[in-house]
Amino acid sequence: MSLPEQPCHSFSEFWPFYLAEHQHPINRWLHFIGTALLFPVLALGFTHSFLWWLALPFIGYGFAWTGHFLVEHNRPATFRYPLWSLLGDFRMFALMLTGKL
Repeated sequence: MSLPEQPCHSFSEFWPFYLAEHQHPINRWLHFIGTALLFPVLALGFTHSFLWWLALPFIGYGFAWTGHFLVEHNRPATFRYPLWSLLGDFRMFALMLTGKL
């Protein structure tokens, strides 16, 4: 599946597309790992050096984009919907963490 032909005007319109772009379990788990690693890196930024925060995009997007390019073979929605894609990552993380996805 590719980006929706019609633009999404709300996160509720975007969410089904987001899930369709994350069907492969390995892709979902790579997103989960990347999102989970954001929290300790944020903490390191607060407790040790703000320079840790420079690693945040590489950690989060590194895992996620690996899942898209090598596993799911699609283009990350981040390029067209950066905020909704980030919100989708956190929503999917929470749903996976609670066993609802």
